[in-house]
Amino acid sequence: MTSKYLPDLPPTTDTPGVLARRAAGGPRRRSGLHALAREVRSLPTVLLLAFCLFAGIPAAIALTPDQELTTAGQTLSVGARMPTLTLSGPAQLVQIGNTRLDLGPVQVYGPLRPQLTLGPVQRNPAAAAAVDPATGSQTRTTAMLTVATGFLRWYGWATLGLLTLTLGATVVAAYLRLLATLRRQRRARDRALTATEIWHRGAGDVRRMAVLAVSVTMLGWAGAGALAYTGTMSGLQHVRSLSDLVGTHHLSPMAVGPKVAGYTGAVIGDSRAARVGGPAVANATENDTACGRSSDSLADEIGSLQGSRVLNLACSGASVPHGLLGPQARAGRTLPSQVGQLKQVEGLRFVVVAIGPNDLQWGDFLQYCYAVDNCQDKLTQGEFDYRLATFDRDYGELLGELNDLPGRPQIVVMTSYDVFEPDANCTDARGPAGVPGLNPTNITLLANRNKALNDVLISGASKYGFSVATPRMAPLCTPDRDGLGADIQGLGDTDPFHPTGVGSMRMAAAVLQAIRPGGGA
Repeated sequence: MTSKYLPDLPPTTDTPGVLARRAAGGPRRRSGLHALAREVRSLPTVLLLAFCLFAGIPAAIALTPDQELTTAGQTLSVGARMPTLTLSGPAQLVQIGNTRLDLGPVQVYGPLRPQLTLGPVQRNPAAAAAVDPATGSQTRTTAMLTVATGFLRWYGWATLGLLTLTLGATVVAAYLRLLATLRRQRRARDRALTATEIWHRGAGDVRRMAVLAVSVTMLGWAGAGALAYTGTMSGLQHVRSLSDLVGTHHLSPMAVGPKVAGYTGAVIGDSRAARVGGPAVANATENDTACGRSSDSLADEIGSLQGSRVLNLACSGASVPHGLLGPQARAGRTLPSQVGQLKQVEGLRFVVVAIGPNDLQWGDFLQYCYAVDNCQDKLTQGEFDYRLATFDRDYGELLGELNDLPGRPQIVVMTSYDVFEPDANCTDARGPAGVPGLNPTNITLLANRNKALNDVLISGASKYGFSVATPRMAPLCTPDRDGLGADIQGLGDTDPFHPTGVGSMRMAAAVLQAIRPGGGA
């Protein structure tokens, strides 16, 4: 008896000549090839091959974990993105926070499209070596080799996973195939074969099905790997910069409001420059009130010391994306971007920039360090690193805009001041009742993080040739050095840790030292 899925048994009465020719391997080899050709057309094998290629490969990609590695001082992982129902697609770069950037130049045919995942950008000597002219080339070459090795390691694990899935699917298919044969045999009118007989008659088909499943799947996977390699290498040949690779994203603020003249300089920034907590501005506009601008703000103090008019555009709560480059929601109002307003001011000699703490949400870290005995845990450090990396990127866009201002005024970037000395021990350091307060360890940590912020501010300014002003502010819990009063508001004041009127004057003095005679770039 024959089955549509089982070949007829060969005759058992072979002549000696036939046996001799088979021993030589000729007809038997051809018979084996014919059997494989017949098997590849059988329905169970076709279904198995379709499953392995169209479900097994995506499953292997999804289930294989990314391979973590460290290169150029950065922690990253390599793997592959999930394939889509398209013949080709781009490789992908994933930043922490689930920002996914398609790498347009790296178009890959087939299902295997590389994916690189980056953690927060780390600022360390290894990272600096990547941009150092003396060591950059070697560092970048090493980084590429490390990434390539990591992807090959991922590909190897994915191959093992796919092979396991293929063999598992083959076992299931063989089991179902034998069950179907048994079911047909039970309905047969003539003598039914035993399970052992069915196995012996079907074993050859199962072996051929397994050979076809493994061979075709592995060939398809090897082809996907070759296409991924050629697509990646071909795409990277034409990449000369990061912008070429991931594209550019920069929305330049539109000029806002009417043309303005009569000002020597302008100040943009946050509540430190607006000088929240000070006396109100005379004839204050609604925007002045919403932003907390005072009559002894940084802009007013610079103007008083210089004998000129300085425009105050700083606003409490401003950050780079929300306030300087983009509009800011404040006190029920939508305030236009400060850079957009700057573009309408004619004849400026200088622009002062005070920014950073709001971008980092500095108050979160300060309150946490007040509330615990030791705030040097890895979780909050990782969050700080992530926020600093985000600010670094936004700050770069801001500097580019300032560099392109009409008339090319001198740009002065002001650094952030420390609020406490490490050994501070006063009411302001101890904090409100019910909290441990700041100890030397926590104060040192905050000072180090403030230094990291200032390093970003200074590094960005130096790249554009901008000036830097470093105010010399007396920290809280220190004696009044000149009898003028505190430079920084304490916990008992309306706006703790912001400059007082005296502090605003000291900030203005630092700015004046940085302004070149005549101003301008």
